[in-house]
Amino acid sequence: MKIEVLVKPGSSKEKLEKTGENQYTVWVHEPPVENKANLAVIKQLAKHFDVPKTYICLLRGSRGKRKLFEIG
Repeated sequence: MKIEVLVKPGSSKEKLEKTGENQYTVWVHEPPVENKANLAVIKQLAKHFDVPKTYICLLRGSRGKRKLFEIG
């Protein structure tokens, strides 16, 4: 399954919200530096979908706020 994610790095709270079909917004504490925010997003997605982190692959958008992930 592929999902689109809008990331809000540097947030005061961490949460994940579904905004549409296969679209999510994820707020993370980590700044967008040295891949920290991407790893935090993967951690939240793994928890939300109840899959290991290794099942989540970042396909597009590693340096932007809009990302495409594949789960499974």
